[in-house]
Amino acid sequence: MALEFDTSFDPAYGQAVAVAPDVLRITARNPSPFTFHGTNSYLVGRETLAVIDPGPEDDAHLETLLKAMAGRPVSHIFVSHTHRDHSPLAARLKELTGAPTLAEGPHRPARALRISEVNPLDASADLAFVPDVVLADDALTVGDGWAIRTVLTPGHTANHAVFALEGTGTLFSADHVMAWSTSIVAPPDGAMADYMSSLDKLLAREDRLLLPGHGGPVTAPGRFMRGLKTHRKMRERAILERIRAGDRTIKEMVSAIYRDTDPRLHGAAGLSVLAHLEDLVARGLVATEGDPAIDGIFSPAA
Repeated sequence: MALEFDTSFDPAYGQAVAVAPDVLRITARNPSPFTFHGTNSYLVGRETLAVIDPGPEDDAHLETLLKAMAGRPVSHIFVSHTHRDHSPLAARLKELTGAPTLAEGPHRPARALRISEVNPLDASADLAFVPDVVLADDALTVGDGWAIRTVLTPGHTANHAVFALEGTGTLFSADHVMAWSTSIVAPPDGAMADYMSSLDKLLAREDRLLLPGHGGPVTAPGRFMRGLKTHRKMRERAILERIRAGDRTIKEMVSAIYRDTDPRLHGAAGLSVLAHLEDLVARGLVATEGDPAIDGIFSPAA
């Protein structure tokens, strides 16, 4: 199934944009190759609000959030995961509103670091964030005129969660599913097997509208997520084909598979290839000496 990305997004910096009944989107001005135009924060409710993903530590973004709140109380602050573009502003927002923070848990890698391995993603992690309320899968949080169900979706990070606005068919998909791009799955913070399982979990839900952490909405979630799944399977096949053709390193594979990709993203692409290779080695389809590593040597399984 063809995967078509939608990059026609107006971030409307400094403004709150209505994207669903009683849902406002505020986009932080933190554009980058990884965040698109910036991080989306959401306000849910009419009288008493919930905040979903406060965003980066940024004075202007905080000011816009407070302006959009228009003096209304905040009862809950939900955090989808602990990358620095999503969670750091939660601390100041909690201090200003008195609302508790809710998330799956603190930042942690999807697997333990191997001997001599250095985590290249530490700088992007908000290691200071610890939620006041730890959310279990399927937990229902009831607010003033709204209810939000937690759906745990590890893959992009180990502690990634998405939030369903109960009874509406709307799901805040954070970085797991985005209309503008695929999600980065980079070991050791993320794991490809987890990501694919979480994608199947969301496909089974049949939500009608996804509001992601970056970019615009996904308006045909089932079709788009089936396209994402096909895209990942095609990437897996491409990696297997490069190994059968004689490529032995991740650098060689990235040069061939991502030749049309922005070179600034090649480092992330290498980690994505590693995520696939970890899964392929675990399934017995690719061989390597020891554990799969970014500088490892890979070959077809015997």
